Amino acid sequence: MPKAAAKATKSKARGGDKKKKDPNAPKRGLSAYMFFANDQRETVREENPGISFGQVGKVLGDKWKALSEKQREPYEKKAATDKKRYEDEKAKYNAAAEEDEDED
Repeated sequence: MPKAAAKATKSKARGGDKKKKDPNAPKRGLSAYMFFANDQRETVREENPGISFGQVGKVLGDKWKALSEKQREPYEKKAATDKKRYEDEKAKYNAAAEEDEDED
């Protein structure tokens, strides 16, 4: 019986207060791989009908590893652009949050 009591206290100790994510916060920028995966996912599914979700990821990962630097370049540029967008949006978001705190 003592084991059950120990489990109950452990779960209470772990259940810390998690801060809620602001739905208005900017979304993180996608990586070059994610741009590639989004671009190639449908092609992989068409080439391999009936493939499972996990297998799609493995095929995409293998294709990504097989790309040369020159073939990765367009995806790297998209990722850099998206990272810049995220940083700009985050700066605006943080500035607005600081203004709201100053008004209180």
